[in-house]
Amino acid sequence: MKKVVIAAAQREAVTHLQAAFGMSERRACRVISADRKSMRYRSCRTDDGDLWSRLCELAQQRRRFGYRRLHILLRRDGITINRKKTQRLYREEGLTVRRRKGRRRAVGARAPAPVPVSVLPNQRWSLDFVHDQLVTGRRFRVLNIVDDVTRECLRAVVDTSISGRRVVRELADLIAERGSPKMIVSDNGTELTSNAVLAWPGDAGVEWHYIAPGKPTQNGFIKRFNDRLRDELNRAGFAGGR
Repeated sequence: MKKVVIAAAQREAVTHLQAAFGMSERRACRVISADRKSMRYRSCRTDDGDLWSRLCELAQQRRRFGYRRLHILLRRDGITINRKKTQRLYREEGLTVRRRKGRRRAVGARAPAPVPVSVLPNQRWSLDFVHDQLVTGRRFRVLNIVDDVTRECLRAVVDTSISGRRVVRELADLIAERGSPKMIVSDNGTELTSNAVLAWPGDAGVEWHYIAPGKPTQNGFIKRFNDRLRDELNRAGFAGGR
């Protein structure tokens, strides 16, 4: 007879022996070499129904997020749990990220951002990247941050590489100079959905809104600024980027 080693399977085996052969619990445990104490164990786990529902909801909204980034979103919602528990629930529900097929599409919250109703600055900031390359062929990027109400370019960060941590540092410096905005709007770029960026809004007390997939018009203020920036650089003799 094959030895049963999993506690749950042992309990099922003992129950079967008792029902089918009329054995006592003591004898059934001796037959399968099980500890009688494990037969009477009752789980003390709390009900994870609400946590499971919220995790599935976030996974549906962020279909390209793994359990680590979903764990950050849960913490932003005030749900404090161990990362390993998030990983366990993530695997049990089969929420593993699937490989992309065909055209790559951005994934984000599908609700449009509310329109600013106040004429005061710092109601909503937008940010986006512009790409171009030098005459040597080396590529560089420009991170533009715009106040959607005043239409002012608050900062233009130029570098060959701008990571999510760099984005957070620039925003933190800008807030120290001008004050905190009520909302920041962006697309679903790799840097803007990194762990550093996902964790920062909760610590800074700023709402971060991602535009819907394939809807660049939801971030129209920064897109218009980028177009004007390209036009002015073209007039100055620079090659247009994207």
